[in-house]
Amino acid sequence: MNQFKIILLGLFVMFFVACNDDDDTGTNSTPTTAPSAADLLLRSIEADGGTPYDADNPALTFTTDQNVFLPSVLGIDFRVDRNVVPAGPTVRLPLFQGWETLSSGDVREGYYVITEASDRELARELGVIFSPRMANAIGSGGEQGSTWSEDGRLIFEGSVDFSPSRTLTAGGASDDGMLVGFPPAAVVPGAAADDNWSSYVVLPGSDIIINAQLVANSTGIHDRIPHPDGNGSAQEDDLNNPNLAIDQASVVMQLLDGWHDERPYYFHLVTDTSDPAPAAIELGVYAPRLANLPTFGEFPGGSMLPFSPTANGRTFDNGDGFGVQGLNTASISNRQAQDPTNTFPIDPSNELYSPMWDAHITEFTVPEAERPILRSFDQINDLLEQGILIPFRGNINPNPLANTLSDRLTATGAIINCPVVTQPFSAAIGTQVGEPRNR
Repeated sequence: MNQFKIILLGLFVMFFVACNDDDDTGTNSTPTTAPSAADLLLRSIEADGGTPYDADNPALTFTTDQNVFLPSVLGIDFRVDRNVVPAGPTVRLPLFQGWETLSSGDVREGYYVITEASDRELARELGVIFSPRMANAIGSGGEQGSTWSEDGRLIFEGSVDFSPSRTLTAGGASDDGMLVGFPPAAVVPGAAADDNWSSYVVLPGSDIIINAQLVANSTGIHDRIPHPDGNGSAQEDDLNNPNLAIDQASVVMQLLDGWHDERPYYFHLVTDTSDPAPAAIELGVYAPRLANLPTFGEFPGGSMLPFSPTANGRTFDNGDGFGVQGLNTASISNRQAQDPTNTFPIDPSNELYSPMWDAHITEFTVPEAERPILRSFDQINDLLEQGILIPFRGNINPNPLANTLSDRLTATGAIINCPVVTQPFSAAIGTQVGEPRNR
């Protein structure tokens, strides 16, 4: 009965807003929906004790060196020295409260962040990244629907369980000795979504998708919300973690590093994945519904972007300043201590960007001492042509598909939700902007 009341009253909210916004328009939008959705979402931030983003008078402005793609962020810690900041670089984001629908039909409170929208005007008003290609997911079965509650909060069709304890057992050596540590021998992701959950959420009564990623509910918190000491512990799933501030409508999350266009510090989040192995390796939610998104291996078709992890990168720093890399390195390291530092082809300033990345894993054929750090797609394509790299033997597609970024890479079939927050220049590293910590 309570769920019926919430949904029924939500329909009245939709009707009221639509009737009062008949003159609103936006690029790639359903005219009466995008402005009303922004209004409802921003009001909820204020009601929860936060400061809603104001597109016309933003609280923060960012320099060229900071190169921030997500204007609604509340603060970023660009410090990368883990001896000083154990969790490494982090971002503080607005936190929205909504409702998850359980398999029983009951609903429970859930807390989520929004990083992208497929509608230009909605993205501007919320201060998130405009990603029109997300709309290609509608009708694929990889998205989920939503409705409005009585007080203008989203009710999702699915839910996430944050209670599992993450475990990862690194794999042994392959017969030829080229693969060590990856693929892992066994994994248990630290969070698992039900079959109805997707972070690609269609807003009620519209053809607009937002990337809404659950980070907390009564079962626990996302593994990318770092423990204050930066290490995994039994307290990490505690709703009292100071990096989760429900009463301030904000959350601090750990950023992952990566490479793009020969530059490091491609700082992004990993929130959900379609496969349990990357969910365990990169501390994400295992969300199997994402596997229905269109289409593996293809670009610019579908709703995804190819990116390239390597299965057997360099596990030691040889002093060239580029560090280490690889799914193997991340698999054998301590959690929140070493990420794969994958290689990405474009950034959110390009409207072909999508936060859902289609993993195209590579594999080195040369001894570890001869393996370079992969810093760009051009470099990867050159090394593939030379035979120094090959497509990972575990990729599901035997041949490359219609991918204009590489005619040699093949897809694994794993999708990773990786919203890109910032790619700062070196001058910003070691600094902080805004309020990176909850008060």
